[in-house]
Amino acid sequence: MSEDKKTGRGRAEEWWQTSIIEMRPGVIRLRGYEIQDLIGRVSFPAMIWLMLRGELPSEEQAALLGIALGAAVDHGPQAPSIAIARMAATCGVGINNAMASAINVLGDVHGGAGEQALSFYGDIAAAMDGGTPLAQAVKARLDRFFAEEKGYVPGLGHRFHPVDPRAPRLIELTREFAARGVVSGRFADIAGAIEAEVAARKGKTIPLNIDGTTAVIYGELGFPPALTRGLFVLSRSVGILAHAWEQSQQGDRNKGPLPREWLWAYTGMPVRPFPDTE
Repeated sequence: MSEDKKTGRGRAEEWWQTSIIEMRPGVIRLRGYEIQDLIGRVSFPAMIWLMLRGELPSEEQAALLGIALGAAVDHGPQAPSIAIARMAATCGVGINNAMASAINVLGDVHGGAGEQALSFYGDIAAAMDGGTPLAQAVKARLDRFFAEEKGYVPGLGHRFHPVDPRAPRLIELTREFAARGVVSGRFADIAGAIEAEVAARKGKTIPLNIDGTTAVIYGELGFPPALTRGLFVLSRSVGILAHAWEQSQQGDRNKGPLPREWLWAYTGMPVRPFPDTE
């Protein structure tokens, strides 16, 4: 039917098109599955997988996804997103407002390193697909990074922890799942090779961090880099919710980033008289 002959209802129904959900009175289907068939049978990580990927994961795939999501839920009020959630809660706003305020600062600098790490791993994986050995592919990508890009190699180092306590455990578990054939272990190999090559160049080890290791898991499970950031937001939202709720129960009002007796460093003009006027 031509565009000008479509009924108003037909045009309305085509206004939004989605393969995710079918819904009408008495019916909710997600990716073709009746919601009542999913309830009680599908875990939350499996539901995330289904919604994003269109198919149900295996139990072990869902378990590994849940491990990555669970590892990054919180890092305390020194993390800007958590601090913002707590400050917002002292302003008397609702839980949703406090959570939204916190989530809105999860960007390239705070929260985006996992996406950057997986993109970095993906460049190396693509070179390997073209026949380049792992060590050579890692060296070439790092050469390009240090020549053309600025900042830190994504996925390595932590401003607070000499060794991020979450990272070794996540790699250990990834290796266990790879040994059972759930994932290939390829991204774990790539991350390990990057860590080793950077250590050889700098003369000291800069260990993998939470972003680098969750990126390993998301890559092993086949998620594209852009979704890695969204998955981190889902994970960190748990901690944001917990802190916003806790703070809302403490009774503080208008609590800023510093105790009120500690003020900021003023770097402007010294006190000066207002100019005389005629």
